[in-house]
Parts: sequence; C-alpha cells; structure tokens
Amino acid sequence: MPAGSSAAAAMSVRPRRWKIVVAFACVYLIWGSTYLAIRYAVETLPPLGMAGLRFLVAGAGLYVWLASRGETRCVTPRHWRGTALLGTIFFLGGNGGVCWAETRVPSGVTALIIACVPLWIVAIDWLRPGGSRPNRWLVAGAAVGIAGVALLISPGAMRGCTDPLGALVLLLASASWALGTVASSHVPRPGNHLVSTAMQMLCGGAVLLLASAATGEIARADHIHVSGRSLLSLGYLVVLGSLVAFTAYNWLLQVVPPATAGTYAFVNPGIAVVLGWAVAGEPVTGRILAAASLIVVAVALIVTHRKRGSFVTPSGPPRFRK
Repeated sequence: MPAGSSAAAAMSVRPRRWKIVVAFACVYLIWGSTYLAIRYAVETLPPLGMAGLRFLVAGAGLYVWLASRGETRCVTPRHWRGTALLGTIFFLGGNGGVCWAETRVPSGVTALIIACVPLWIVAIDWLRPGGSRPNRWLVAGAAVGIAGVALLISPGAMRGCTDPLGALVLLLASASWALGTVASSHVPRPGNHLVSTAMQMLCGGAVLLLASAATGEIARADHIHVSGRSLLSLGYLVVLGSLVAFTAYNWLLQVVPPATAGTYAFVNPGIAVVLGWAVAGEPVTGRILAAASLIVVAVALIVTHRKRGSFVTPSGPPRFRK
C-alpha cells in the first residue's frame, strides 16, 4: 500500500485526536511493558512453552474473530505454508529467543538489544541478491547502533551482570526478526494483514510448544510451582500485548504516516528500561544510559530514512508499506 494512502485515509476519515492519542499510548506503553511482563512470566513458566501458549491462544482468538467476519475465506494451503515459515522465524527464532534470554538478562537490556532489529534489516536487505544499497543515513544509523550495542554488551557492561550467552541469543533473536521481515515480501501470505498475523501466531505458537516439548521444558515444568504473578503476566501478554496493542498499531497505520506509527521502535526501549528500573529494581548505569541513547538515535535514523518502511512489532510480524 503506498505511503500516501495512509495520509489520504487520515484526511478522509479524520479520526478524533483523542483516539489517536489513546492508540499511541497503547502501542508505546503496552509494548514497552511487554519485556517486563515476559520477565515475570518466565520466573516460573518455561520460556518456550509460555511463548507458545501466548501466541497460540492469541492467534486462535484473532483467527476465529476474523473467520466469523468472513475474512478468512480466501486462505489457501499455500498461504498456510508461507505463514508457517514466517511464524517459525518470527516466534521461535525471535520471541522464543527473547523469552529464553530473559531468564538471564534484565528486561531493560533485552529491549535495547532487540531494538536493533532495524540495523539487521538494513544489513540483510543490502546483502541479499538484488538488495538495495543503504543510503548515508542508514549507514550512519547502523554505525551508531553498532556502537551502542558494543557499549551495552562489552566486558564490564552492567558491572558484569550481562550474561554473555543471553546477550548472544538476543542478538540472534533480533537477526531472526529481521530475516523474517525481509522474507515476508517474498513469501505467500493472505492479503489481509490481520489474517496473516493470526496465522503466523497460530503456527509460531504451535512450533514453540513443540520446541518446548522437545527440549524437555514441559516435563521439567511438572515439578515447578507456577506463581500467580507469572500467570497474570501471561494473560497480560496474550490480551494486551498480542491483541489490544497490535490492533491499535494496525489502526494507526491507516490514519497516520507510517514513519509516525513506527516511532514506537525508539520509544519502547526507553519505557522498558524505566519500568525495569522502577518496578523490578533492575540497575541502570551510566553505560546503559549511554548505550540506550546511541541505540535510540540509530533506530530513529533508520526508521525515518528508509525509502520502504519496515516496522517490526515486539510481538512478531511486521507491517509493510510499499
């Protein structure tokens, strides 16, 4: 959909300002808080199993609602194969990695590393066959972002509290999200974005549960007491993180310019850091603040200067504006 279509829609629909403010509040605050919710959820729930249940339930609810409106009638087996591939990349490689890493890495640091997905997108889009060469703004953003990540995970970061393996998994998870983002434009999927998202959630959730069973998580969980806080966090992630905030974001893409909607990419990490510090008592050092500043600037440069915007939600699938 051309970027200008969003502006045209905004002019014709003219939504009330308070609705736009509420939608942005949902996207900023809810998605910014999902990292803390994940931290609490994986305290007593198996990471992969928790993520699988989250997306399976959210995807099923969304798909049933869309089916009741007759919006899934054009779905074909080819679409299911394409969305299964994307769901595996986004949710097993992306969100599954985040959930596992948050058993080792603070939620605020997790959000900062995952915020670097646009850096990976620039690199993958450039290196792939027929890819586009990045302009000077993208190169500058990538350089600043790399400096921020290096500062965040270098020896001595957080006074030794950053787990090296957890940081590595987060880097791979962000790369997985970026790979899925680039691949999405080449994989068959339904034209209805919400239908495609529901199918990806369903497939990704199923794969996550299979991975949880294969790694023995589910068997080990039989001997673990699940806390009420973990269950409440899971419910928060399903209802608010995967349904309410995503619906608000999808609506924003119809009424404001894509670059404006994409501002969540450099707002969410700051919210996650503040919440991790204020609610969970996670340390915030000068090194973290410096790294956060560099990463936010990098993401802002990339998001606002890409000719073809790709905005990746913390929950998984991207929204493309062609």
